[in-house]
Amino acid sequence: MFGEDNSIPRSKFGGNMAHSDPNISTTVIEDDFAMRNSSASVGGQAFYDQGRLSGEGSPMTMSPWNQTSTFGKSSWSQVEENNDPQNALIGSLTREEGHIYSLAASGELLYTGSDSKNIRVWKNLKEYAAFKSSSGLVKAIIISGERIFTGHQDGKIRVWKVSQKNSSDHKRAGTLPTLKDIFKSSINPSNYVEGRGRRRALWIKHSDAVSCLSLTEDKLLLYSASWDRTLKVWRIADSKCLESLNVHDDAVNSVVASVEGLVFTGSADGTVKVWKREAKGKATKHTLVESLLKQECAVTALAVTADGSVVYCGSSDGMVNFWERKEKLTHGGVMKGHKLTVLCLVAVESMVFSGSADKTICVWRREGSTHTCLTVLTGHTGPVKCLAVEEDSESSKAGEKQWIVYSGSLDKSIKVWRVPEMTMDRNAVAMMQQQFGSDADSVPSDRSFTSSREPSISKRS
Repeated sequence: MFGEDNSIPRSKFGGNMAHSDPNISTTVIEDDFAMRNSSASVGGQAFYDQGRLSGEGSPMTMSPWNQTSTFGKSSWSQVEENNDPQNALIGSLTREEGHIYSLAASGELLYTGSDSKNIRVWKNLKEYAAFKSSSGLVKAIIISGERIFTGHQDGKIRVWKVSQKNSSDHKRAGTLPTLKDIFKSSINPSNYVEGRGRRRALWIKHSDAVSCLSLTEDKLLLYSASWDRTLKVWRIADSKCLESLNVHDDAVNSVVASVEGLVFTGSADGTVKVWKREAKGKATKHTLVESLLKQECAVTALAVTADGSVVYCGSSDGMVNFWERKEKLTHGGVMKGHKLTVLCLVAVESMVFSGSADKTICVWRREGSTHTCLTVLTGHTGPVKCLAVEEDSESSKAGEKQWIVYSGSLDKSIKVWRVPEMTMDRNAVAMMQQQFGSDADSVPSDRSFTSSREPSISKRS
C-alpha cells in the first residue's frame, strides 16, 4: 500500500478527504470526518498549497474505520434474504487483503479492486478468477468487451484482456501510455510539462493517482482523470493519448463521458465543468462549455443518465445536486440523504444510488424533477467507496422491476443487494426524515446555482 492514501477522494486545498495530518489521533470521532471534508481556513482565509498533490502519510492508518477486521477468511457468506422486500441483502464478501476501492459489473461477472493490487473476478457469489498488477492500488475499473481497464494509485492505466477460450483467464495486454510512446515522446523536450512536485514530466503520463475512468458511448475513446488535475483522452484502437487538458485547480475526483460529445468533470476545487468534444482529424479537441457548480466543499462523485438528461453531483457536505438538460442544463434541486461525504453515485433509468462515508447507500427514484428516497441500505461498517448496479432480469420478468446493487467499502467487504424499483421502505425513510427534518423528496432548486459560460483553455494534442 502506498504511503499516500486513497481511501477517499481528494479534498479541497490538495489534501485527502480523510485525516491526512499524522498528528491526528485515531480516536477522532466520525463527526470530525464531516468537518474535515469541508473547506478549511487559517486566520479566516482559505489555505491552498499549490505544490501539494497528495496527502502526506496514510490517512487510512489514522482513520476510525481502519480497525482490525473481525471477519474470517475470504469467502462469500450467504445471507438469508430479508422477509421485508426492501433492503434485501443477498450476500457479503469480506477479505483481509485490503479495502475495496473500485468495482465493475458485466453480466454474470463482478470485478473488484483493492489496495492489495489484486483485481478479483466473482461469479454467482463465488471467486471465479484473479489477476494482479505489479504495483499501484486499484482506484478505478471499467470494462469494454473483452478488455478491462484499471486506473492505479501509481498514475498508470493498465489494460487486461479476457481469453476467448477461457473467460476466467485474464492476461496483461499493455499499459497506457505504451512504452513505445513514452520513448518516442521523451526525445522531444517540448513534450515535457510541469508535473507533480514541479518536476518535469511527459504530458502523456499522469503524474499522480488515476482517480477515475470513463468510456464514450461508442467505446472508441477512454477518459482518465487524475489527482494531478488533468484529464487525458485515449484512443482505444491504438492506445494513443490524443489530448491532455489541465481541467481543474485541484485533484479531479470524477469524470463522465455523456451523449453528444459532452464530458463532465468534478474536482476537489469545488467545481463541476462541462466539456464539448469535437473531431480534429484523427485527434480530438475539447472545449470548456460551462461550469455548473462553484462551491467551497469538494466535488467527490458524478453520474449522468444514459440519455444525458440529468446530471448528478455528490459533494463532501453529503448533498447530491442535480441538473436537468433540455435546451440547456439548469439546476433542478438537491437530494439530502447523507450526513457525510458522498463517495459514489450511479444513475440508471429512473433510479439513483448514492454511497457515502456515513456507511449507507440511499436509493432514489426520479419522477419528473422529484427524487423520492425509496430505502436506505445499511450494513457496511466503513465508508461506501464504490457502487455498481445491474437490472435483475430474472426477477423483472416475474413482475416488478428489480435491481442488483454491488457496494464496495473501506470495511474490506463487498455486499450484494436486491432492490425493487417501486416499493418504499417506510422505516428507513422515516429514520432519514428524522435526521434531516424533511420529507423523503429532493428539495427543488432555488436557482442560486447559476452556471457560468467560460472560454476554452489551452491543451496539448
